[in-house]
Parts: sequence; C-alpha cells; structure tokens
Amino acid sequence: MLDTRIADKAIDHALAQGANFAELFIERNHVSNVDTLSSEVQAVQSGIDFGIGIRLVYGAKVLYGYTNRTEEEELKRIITELAAKDLRDPVNSARSFDFRAPVEHHPAQKRLSLDPEIEGKVAYLLAADRTARAASNMISQTRGHCLQREQSVELFNSEGLHTADTRNYVRASLTAYATDGGEQATGSSNEGGLLGWEIEGRISAEKTGGEAARQALVNLSARPCPSGRMPVVLGNGFGGVIFHEACGHLLETTSVAKKASVFHDKMDQMIANPVVSAVDDGTITNEWGSINIDDEGMETQRTQLIKDGRLTHFLADRLGAEKTGYARTGSGRRQNYRFAPASRMRNTFIEPGDAELDDMIGSIDRGLYASHLGGGSVQPGTGEFNFAVQEGYYVEDGKIRYPVKAATLISTGPAVLKTISMVGRDFSLACGMCGSISGAVPTTVGQASLKVDDILVGGNA
Repeated sequence: MLDTRIADKAIDHALAQGANFAELFIERNHVSNVDTLSSEVQAVQSGIDFGIGIRLVYGAKVLYGYTNRTEEEELKRIITELAAKDLRDPVNSARSFDFRAPVEHHPAQKRLSLDPEIEGKVAYLLAADRTARAASNMISQTRGHCLQREQSVELFNSEGLHTADTRNYVRASLTAYATDGGEQATGSSNEGGLLGWEIEGRISAEKTGGEAARQALVNLSARPCPSGRMPVVLGNGFGGVIFHEACGHLLETTSVAKKASVFHDKMDQMIANPVVSAVDDGTITNEWGSINIDDEGMETQRTQLIKDGRLTHFLADRLGAEKTGYARTGSGRRQNYRFAPASRMRNTFIEPGDAELDDMIGSIDRGLYASHLGGGSVQPGTGEFNFAVQEGYYVEDGKIRYPVKAATLISTGPAVLKTISMVGRDFSLACGMCGSISGAVPTTVGQASLKVDDILVGGNA
C-alpha cells in the first residue's frame, strides 16, 4: 500500500531527528453494514478509510501522528512536527527492510472486497426476525445488524521490519423486544468470527431469532431480584466478560507498567483459587479476537495468564515490554491508524474444569444463576465492577425457582478470582468489542459456567 522507497525515506528522516525507534502503520479499512427493523431493511451502508499512523519513540516518550496522504513530503512534515520539541543527535540507523509475510491461520473465502453479499445478509436478518416474531405475539419488534469488515494493514519500522496482513471480520446479531402492554423486555443473540460471509453456513438465522425471542420472553416474566451477599453461578460464554473487564485489563502492561494494576507486583503469586486457569489466545482459528500478527507486526501467540490460581504472565506490547522487562506477547493492538498501539486482549477466557452446572446450582441454598450478563462499569486500577445481569434466575434449596430482573453483580476482579470454587465443562466463547487507550478492538470472552461463593447482588425485591 505504501511505496517501500517512501517508507525508507520517512524512517531515515525520523532517525535523523534523534528518535530511538520509528514506525509506519498503513491501513485500508473497508466496512459494510446492513440494518433491519422488524421485517424491513432500515439501512445499507459501506465505506473505505485509508490512513498512515506514524510513531516515534524517544526513550519512554511516544509521539504519534497520522495522515491520509502517502507523499514522502507529507510523511516527513508530520515527523518533523512531532519531533520538534525532542530533537536529538541521531543514535540509530535504519536497517534494510526484510519483508516477512505472516502465515495465514484464518482463511476467508467470501471476502467483502469480492462481493458484499447484501442480499444474503438481508435474507438472514429477515429470517431471524420471522423466527423471533413467530415465537409469541408478545414479540413486538426486532432489530437486526450485520457487519462485515476487511482491514488491510502494512507495517514498516526502523528495526527493518516490513510486513502486511489482511483481516476479515463478520458479525450478525438480532435483538428482540417483548411487551405485554405495560412492561417491555429485550433479548439478543449474535455470532461472529474472523472470516468472510461463509460464516452463513456455520450459523442459523432460526437459532439467532429463537434465542433472542426466548430471552426477551423470559425477561418479560421476571420478578424483582432479591439483594444481598450470596453465591452466584455465572453462565458460560459471555459470562467471561467479568474476567475480561475486571481482571484482564489489570494484566496488560498498559496498566502494569504504571503500577496502576493491583497485580503489578504479584507475578508467580497465587491470585486466584487453584481451580482457575486463564488464557489469552490470539491463535484460535477464525475466532473473532484472533489475529495473524499484532499491530506492531509481531506474530501472535497463546499466553497463559493464570495457571492453577498462580499468575504466570502479563500481556505485553513493545513499549510495555521495555518498561516492565516482561516478554512481548503479540498483544500490541489499535482500533485503526489514528491510534498508537497498546497491550490489549485477544481471545481471553477461563479454561474449563470438571464440574457440572447442575451440581453448582444444587450446592446453593439461596443465590443467583446469572445465565447471561449485560453491560457494566469497571474501575481500571482496582478492578471494582458493577455488571448488569441480562438473564438471571433466583435459586433456593438447590433449585431454580423463577427468573429475576434488575439484578446487578458488585465486587472486584481480585476478590472474585479467589472465591471461584467450581468451574464447569460447558465451555464456550462469545464475541464483543473492547475499548481502551488504543481504541475499540474485536475481542472474544469466554468460560464454562462457574460458581462464585460470595458476591454482592443488587436487586429491588
């Protein structure tokens, strides 16, 4: 996407300004969105964005700028402006670029640049809508969304790296609204991955629509949730969002390097119950949060974060590795060329155990089964969180009694890790978006169902 000679001149110019390290991140991002409202197409949109991010490093200081132009003079102009207050005598010389093509672990056939497949996506969303509304006359409306994205990236840096990659993302979802005249409730279902529209053969519009409607109808019949401290069973899949938000971010060198994480000095210490082992894995084939290379050009990998309750690794980008001394993990990620990279999660999950869901619920005298979690808020430095329960059930004497609404889970990530006593076999993953200092990136969360022995539940019963 960028002439190698121009990249070479730009990198040389950056080093001539005394930068210790210089990098060019070139991106072409092609996006297509299809939206439906019940049985009608609401919007079909597409667009292409192109730009170049320029990063200069002076010791521990990072300077960053970007442009949509590819001319040598433009790149040099931005570099000169970035370095104006940090000019130093040159200490490094650029190496010759050695192009390395990454291994393609996530093949895509029906890519956006070949065919946007609009008719197929509309048909999928409308079929999901029909299934949802056929489930009950209380399903009053649905909203469908299908995203497809083709992101091509190219990197040059002053260490001689030249590499490129193309990432194909696709995601389809449906939200159903149920009403009985006085109350309204919602339910949703979504599927996604790092592949093309061939995902259509792996997912089911009937399953998507049926699950969205089922959840909406359950929530419509729910009673107010009791409150207080109690044991809680967290459902599989998206239940892993608590670990991602309340613990995962504390294991990124973005916070560890600043000692803003409660785990910054806990390496090799027990930070969780021994039944807990957690992983961040960027290599899972065609998974939503996977990548071939990170946004610094490093091949991604599988990183064991916690093993049998013991902290074993942090997630480190290039700068984080330099500041902390921990090895890079291929976790340098950014939303697009407008952002400098930072250490970020990819596919983050608690590994499955050997417990059964029925046994977890059966062990509770009075508590909650949070089968699906929704959104929430987290305090980055401490991991204090407040998460809404999207679908939950009151448990008494080891049995599920009735669905509940307006339930929230309140605790801290470090506290939850130590009070997980059982981890199930029913492992699954769920896709989402994660926001942090380097923008919003596709990430996957996951776990099997697990039991937390003691957590504060907020409710209005």
